[in-house]
Amino acid sequence: MKGKMKGCVLPGNSSIEFREYDIPTPGYGQVLLRVKSSTICGSDIRCIYREHLGKGPEGYQNVIAGHEPCGQIVEEGPGLKRFKKGDRVIVYHISGCGVCHECRQGYMISCTSDKRAAYGWQRDGGMAEYLLADEKDLVALPDSLSYSDGAQVACGFGTVYEGIEKAGVCGNDAVLVVGLGPVGLACLMLCKAMGANKLIGIESQPSRIEVAKKLGLVDEAFLAGSDNVEQIKAITGGHGVERAFDCSASDLGRATAIRSTRKWGKIVMIGEGGTLHFNPSEDMLHDQKTLIGSWVTSIWKMEDLVEKLVRWNIHPHDLITHRFSLEKADEAYSLMASGKCGKVAVCQDEELY
Repeated sequence: MKGKMKGCVLPGNSSIEFREYDIPTPGYGQVLLRVKSSTICGSDIRCIYREHLGKGPEGYQNVIAGHEPCGQIVEEGPGLKRFKKGDRVIVYHISGCGVCHECRQGYMISCTSDKRAAYGWQRDGGMAEYLLADEKDLVALPDSLSYSDGAQVACGFGTVYEGIEKAGVCGNDAVLVVGLGPVGLACLMLCKAMGANKLIGIESQPSRIEVAKKLGLVDEAFLAGSDNVEQIKAITGGHGVERAFDCSASDLGRATAIRSTRKWGKIVMIGEGGTLHFNPSEDMLHDQKTLIGSWVTSIWKMEDLVEKLVRWNIHPHDLITHRFSLEKADEAYSLMASGKCGKVAVCQDEELY
């Protein structure tokens, strides 16, 4: 396919730049996607949009932004083994070397090879009309899921699903989610689908609590504050919750998640960055609690999640509060940076409506 396309670059000063590119030609084992939906992640705002913070494998290399893309294959390169022109696909956002121990487990996020390149960070991402992707990084998108469903699978929902799988959630559990941004909302949606018997949220922004309530994702929600632990204990018979997930990355939020968990309970740290101060003996050891760290997910677990989304009949696109065309990507990033929204998507074609 010949021609030019527009792409969005993040210079690191809370603005965007549009540049013109040649539409890429897929090589061996590659495909060209027409991007249908590309959602904005909090890490894009924290580490790239406001300023370029990452180094090495986490460093932004002035490429087309967007690591949550989903689209349709419009051109095939030679050597494809599974996918073909016309297929609807999700892109796992880390393209690993493929041969290290982590990649062979499907955890390209943990690949340490210098061949590792993340879409939207070290190689061109989804904030453009077209995207060049390696076939090995693709997951099939079922017809019953929208492109905006698929865009959120790799990073947001996949990250949460990994943490939930590590901790386990079932109908016996009261669940606390601290931080009700898009990742926290995704956590609530999946825990509800898994049958959690009580869903509790904590968030510093009232607008995000309203989004969670409007979607029916919380039974109780509290503004973040020093009395949150007492509030959680009061609505759980004085025991605390069986499972807690921190998606806030705040010191107080993380400590609240730990202290609000009952004896023998499990706490998962998902939010990136920040610090954590707590008393190991009083807050964890004496109550036999388990603290779990979880970072993104594997590509095979992404495929598992896609199957579950269809089975449970839930749609990540329900978390999208605002959609923008590519031409208005500057407004999309600015809104996401304000935090006064749910998920924000930059869409093309039918996904915009």
